[in-house]
Amino acid sequence: MRIAMIGTGYVGLVSGACFADFGHQVVCVDKDASKIAALASGEIPIFEPGLHDLVRSNSREGRLLFTTSLGPSVREAGAVFIAVGTPTRRGDGHADLSYVYAAARDIADAITGYTVVVTKSTVPVGTGDEIEAIIREVRPDADFSVVSNPEFLREGAAIRDFKHPDRIVVGSDEPQAREMLAEIYRPLYLNAAPILYTGRRTAELIKYAANAFLATKITFVNEIADLCEKVGADVQDVARGIGLDKRIGSKFLHAGPGYGGSCFPKDTLALITTGRDYEAPQRIVEAVVAVNDQRKRAMARKVSAALGGNLRGSTIAVLGLTFKPNTDDMRDAPSIAVITALQDMGAKVRAYDPAGIEHAKAMLSGVTFCDSAYACAEGADALVIVTEWEQFRALDFDRLKSVMAKRVVVDLRNIYRPNDMLKHGFDYLAVGRPISGGVMALSRNWAGAARCRAQGVTNEDQISITAAYDTTARSE
Repeated sequence: MRIAMIGTGYVGLVSGACFADFGHQVVCVDKDASKIAALASGEIPIFEPGLHDLVRSNSREGRLLFTTSLGPSVREAGAVFIAVGTPTRRGDGHADLSYVYAAARDIADAITGYTVVVTKSTVPVGTGDEIEAIIREVRPDADFSVVSNPEFLREGAAIRDFKHPDRIVVGSDEPQAREMLAEIYRPLYLNAAPILYTGRRTAELIKYAANAFLATKITFVNEIADLCEKVGADVQDVARGIGLDKRIGSKFLHAGPGYGGSCFPKDTLALITTGRDYEAPQRIVEAVVAVNDQRKRAMARKVSAALGGNLRGSTIAVLGLTFKPNTDDMRDAPSIAVITALQDMGAKVRAYDPAGIEHAKAMLSGVTFCDSAYACAEGADALVIVTEWEQFRALDFDRLKSVMAKRVVVDLRNIYRPNDMLKHGFDYLAVGRPISGGVMALSRNWAGAARCRAQGVTNEDQISITAAYDTTARSE
């Protein structure tokens, strides 16, 4: 089948390359001429494992083409996918649909014969209705259907997710359109991928509901992690204990600095805004967004606690900048808020990331970017793990000790075992786990000092005998 993919961002490029790998003839269209030229010459603008080889092989076989000419591509296609960006609109939380509607107008001008227009972009409920109205207004005579087919791709594992999906959602009540989408996805039948047919508005809401629920799981376990720190429990074991319940499941129950990326932040905001528009407030999701925003800067206070509550003049090494490993995506990455807060506290920040440095340079100022984890750690008073890249899971601790000013590690992703870190001579602070070594003494002193300041007490003896590590006081 001939497919036109409008947009060559993350979703459009991955989807187009995978469809071509299924054997379809795919043309990816973008208005950015320099981007199209780069893609045509084999340069991939995003970091996604396996994507470069997939694009190169299908381009070589002639199944995947890149162009700035939308008209001819749409005229020859049986299905046209809209895969343009829908960022959060400034000021009001709504998804910016200007790119989607512009694509719909351009598609309307070019349609010939029966065409299925498929929304792959994540869009609020009712967007498909508006796309249909736009096309109908421009071309009253056009023979077409508008279908919602949301994507469920994880950055860093997108190709596998596309080829081995949990489900394929097709939002349309029209039999001809459903048949067309079933034919497009027919190669996945061997993988027994279920196709869920729904109404168009239902399909649009499924994507938002799924992302909001996953964001809720992350935020829930992060608040449980705070409780674990207070009572002396281990959030890793708590997560295993509840994750073994099949009604809950273990995925997305990993405590850390909060969610970020291209989907969860904008999709939770869009769902909240949609709920307000329809007088059906999404109070749980509102709380999730608020807690997540506060959590990112709270991680900087955790670093401060590890160094006794004062970061002025300290050097902090940050490992990992992207919102998750195996991507170069910096959108709403927790590292941005963490680093900014560390700088506000007077710290000098050095940072390293295997793929995200170039994007990070445009978002962070005053940071010394390094070319390796060990160069980053040189002279550091504390090493902070923000993103759980595999390269950071087996660090040479003897080498780290030889270059760091102090042996303090703050692990915001819980990738190491506390006992192992103690054996290597490090003071180690994780998320939602018991505190170790000198970090415990420093944290207790700071927590006690914060409580005493709040009560007007300045006696150092009282501060030094403070009983327990208190994350609430830490936030003061």
